[in-house]
Amino acid sequence: MKNLALFCMFSLFATLFGCQAKVPFRSVDATAFSHELANPAMQLIDVRTAAEYAEGHIPGATLMDVGSENFDAMIRGLDKERPVALYCRSGRRSKMAAERVAKAGYEVVELDGGILSWKGEVER
Repeated sequence: MKNLALFCMFSLFATLFGCQAKVPFRSVDATAFSHELANPAMQLIDVRTAAEYAEGHIPGATLMDVGSENFDAMIRGLDKERPVALYCRSGRRSKMAAERVAKAGYEVVELDGGILSWKGEVER
């Protein structure tokens, strides 16, 4: 009972003062990301624009432009039983997308440094 009261007080404090935990996702370097992609269950998502995707992408990636107005609808089409790997050009958009995808209930890993880091490390 005492723990419940403490939890309620902490929750109220966090709500009143805007202290909210960030939605967890893992951000990894290109080498670790390539190891993550070895998992056959992984859903690989490129969150860049269609033009960027057409210029080159990681093999097996599905395009889901995070700037698209239907991005959240596309997220709902993913399999919640399988993890999601996200990347963009440099890592900024994929971090925003990773937060949204994780908040929707998916296990997420994000490529820190984006496809630029991938090309610098993995595609040498």
